[in-house]
Amino acid sequence: IQKLCDRVASSTLLDDRRDAVRALKSLSKKYRLEVGIQAMEHLIHVLQTDRSDSEIIGYALDTLYNVISNDLEEEEQEENSAKQVDDLGSQFTEIFIKQQENVTLLLTLVEEFDFHVRWPGVKLLTSLLKQQGPQVQQIILVSPMGVSRLMDLLADSREVIRNDGVLLLQQLTKSNAAIQKIVAFENAFERLLDIITEEGNSDGGIVVEDCLLLLQNLLKNNNSNQNFFKEGSYIQRMKPWFEVGDDNCGWSAQKVTNLHLMLQLVRVLVSPTNPPGATSSCQKAMFHCGLLQQLCTILMATGVPADILTETINTVSEVIRGCQTNQDYFASVNAPSNPPRPAIVVLLMSMVNERQPFVLRCAVLYCFQCFLYKNQKGQGEIVSTLLPSTIDATGNSVSAGQLLCGGLFSTDSLSNWCAAVALAHALQENATLKEQLLRVQLATSIGNPPVSLLQQCTNILSQGSKVQTRVGLLMLLCTWLSNCSIAVTHFLHNPANVPFLTGQIAENLGEEEQLVQGLCALLLGISIYYNDNSLENYRKEKLKQLIEKRIGRENFIEKLGFISKHELYSRAAQKPQPSFSSPDHMMFDHEFTKLVKELEGVISKAIYKSSEEDKKEEEVKKTLEQHDNIVTHYKKVIREQDQELEELKQRVNTLTSQNEQLQATVTQQVSQIQQHKDQYNLLKVQLGKDTQHHNSHGDTLQMNGIQTEEVSKLKEELEEWKNKHELLQGQLKEKDSVIEKLNSSQLEMGTTEQSSQTSKFGGLEHNNELQKELEMLRSQIQLQSAEISKLQMENQKLQVMNTTADPMFGDRGATAATSSELEGRLEQEIKELKSEIKALSEEKESLKQHLDSSSSTVAILQDEKSKLQREVAESKKEQDDLLVLLADQDQKISALKIKLKDLGVPVEDEDDTESGDQGDEDEDGDEEEQD
Repeated sequence: IQKLCDRVASSTLLDDRRDAVRALKSLSKKYRLEVGIQAMEHLIHVLQTDRSDSEIIGYALDTLYNVISNDLEEEEQEENSAKQVDDLGSQFTEIFIKQQENVTLLLTLVEEFDFHVRWPGVKLLTSLLKQQGPQVQQIILVSPMGVSRLMDLLADSREVIRNDGVLLLQQLTKSNAAIQKIVAFENAFERLLDIITEEGNSDGGIVVEDCLLLLQNLLKNNNSNQNFFKEGSYIQRMKPWFEVGDDNCGWSAQKVTNLHLMLQLVRVLVSPTNPPGATSSCQKAMFHCGLLQQLCTILMATGVPADILTETINTVSEVIRGCQTNQDYFASVNAPSNPPRPAIVVLLMSMVNERQPFVLRCAVLYCFQCFLYKNQKGQGEIVSTLLPSTIDATGNSVSAGQLLCGGLFSTDSLSNWCAAVALAHALQENATLKEQLLRVQLATSIGNPPVSLLQQCTNILSQGSKVQTRVGLLMLLCTWLSNCSIAVTHFLHNPANVPFLTGQIAENLGEEEQLVQGLCALLLGISIYYNDNSLENYRKEKLKQLIEKRIGRENFIEKLGFISKHELYSRAAQKPQPSFSSPDHMMFDHEFTKLVKELEGVISKAIYKSSEEDKKEEEVKKTLEQHDNIVTHYKKVIREQDQELEELKQRVNTLTSQNEQLQATVTQQVSQIQQHKDQYNLLKVQLGKDTQHHNSHGDTLQMNGIQTEEVSKLKEELEEWKNKHELLQGQLKEKDSVIEKLNSSQLEMGTTEQSSQTSKFGGLEHNNELQKELEMLRSQIQLQSAEISKLQMENQKLQVMNTTADPMFGDRGATAATSSELEGRLEQEIKELKSEIKALSEEKESLKQHLDSSSSTVAILQDEKSKLQREVAESKKEQDDLLVLLADQDQKISALKIKLKDLGVPVEDEDDTESGDQGDEDEDGDEEEQD
């Protein structure tokens, strides 16, 4: 080894050094200590100097791995103790990382793509982290981009390096929140979930297991990463992990391990130790993406291995714990049986069945506790199954309440304890249910009267059953009686209960019975503290005197302290999940430990208080209760006012929005009315003269006794005028269509400048024609009015002739009748003529309005014509300016050519002629545009 080290240190040829390092590698497995001591410094020097040769670097890294790693010594642990091996690896690691540059050098080598360098580098770094994790983590954390470089290993296409990269990151992220955050924000979740999917989810191999362990490292007790995992919608990607088929037989050991880790990962996200807000948001996400539904499917599936089923129950428990929507869903889940039963009932059947595994029964109890946690609705449903009105008389289906009562009074002490704790959770912090449970009556045996549930519990206590059963029943009674004066009164009403408790507390029993004594002291203390003095024989003061005489206050307080001093009590107080190494250790419930903490000090004070202090305390309690009632009343009033305020705010918002809309419509309508007013005023001014003209001729239309021939002539002339009016209307419609065409053509003018100019000139010509036609129409209307005036004159003459002709026909009786008939007919015809004349005058007015509108369009067209003329003038000016600029440029170019010729630079004449031709063409084009 010494010679090889000398060759590595002194050889100038790379081949010699490479051979020496290869020989050291082969010796490093057997002679680990010698190679480590003598060659480590030389090997590190090789890593620093021979970076160009990947082969020697690979050998050096392998040699260092063999020296530092303890994995190779596992087979030889019979000869050397494991402790010595661990010490050797950690000592060499300490030597290697003493110089931080060695670790940074290793990080740069891991970046190399060459397989023979990258793979041994990853293995060596993993081994360093195993031996001296915190120190190496700190060096990597402070080195620039240290963690990011290692994250690239997950993207390596070679599976060996990728899988070892996962193992490296496992060691790197252990117990270091800062590195965990960096790894998470380097997109680790996405990459790891992709690998799990590629490998086949739960059906995958050990790579899936390694990825799940790394995910656990990143998420466990790291609120930041948990929030990032939820916000990144990665919870939704966990759902396919739990898809199981109908046939669940023959699962491989690897699949069981993978599913176990997957369930644990779900539990990490919804653990009761997490912040409540984070847990709640994860629970909601799991419900909305269907993950909870998938877990319930596994729960009710057949053929699932027992340990997976147990872990699934625990996982479902924590997913529903304290989340109302999830608890309601779980209550609705039915088992696939005939007839279908609720999942809760099926689980409770397992819990009270002594043939089921102990771990499974603990899991079911935890599930039931989580279902009832902060779930008053669920508590009410469970208690209601025990009440007389709701019990199924037919007995076809078993309810949850019946199962709990059956477990409470069975011969199996574990069932007694589980049922008692489950029932206690149904009463937790719910005073109304504690009172309702007092109504429950049990039929103990045929012929005997029914006994209340409370009485039956005390009867079993007094019978001296197993310690576990008595502890369970005492916990149930303490929970039931706490904060419920009516239940205390019912308990004290039985004359045997208080003597039994005092007898149990006063005796000097063994260590096993001390726990029962402590719980009896707690129950008696609760009976004193929550006593409303309704029973004369069992008032607070009398019970205290009884304790003083029979037990002694100090002895009572000492026995009460047995509970919190017990080892099993401190274990149960740590976390909500009931986890016991054996059934014998199943004594305390987590929620009950909270109750003991709350009541222990209060009861101790209550025992030492005098009657006067009690009276004062009762008065204070009454005032406090009154105060609380007032506060609750005001709270209700405030809530109602808040609701009213919210409603009023919403109404105000809607009304303001409606007001804004109405104001907008009002402003629009006001502007429209103003426009109509302006138009009306204009029309009034224009039509003032015409109305005067019509009024002057209005009274001359009365006729009397006109001859029939004249009337027929008037009719013919009126028909002619009608025809003329129709012709004029047709002409006006044609002109309107022409004007509309002009408007549409003007809208299409904006495409190009030349097309717009030509269309504008065309529009101007049409406008001139329209003006001429309008003048013609006006002249025709004037002629019409003149002819109408002539007709009116003729009518007047006919009337005069009628008056002169009357005396000539006065002596003829025969003609008088006929003349009277003619007059009647003529009057009717005159009325018809009047109506026709009115219609004609209205048509004339409408024609005038059309003429006015056409004149306004003509004015608009004239304005546009003037604008177009201005634009043409401007374009002409621009063209003139361009011509001037071109001329200046030509002069400059010719001057420059002359200078170039003077300087002796050859200038081709063809360019001159071409440029001259182009200039002529440009000038011709400009002249054409001007034309």
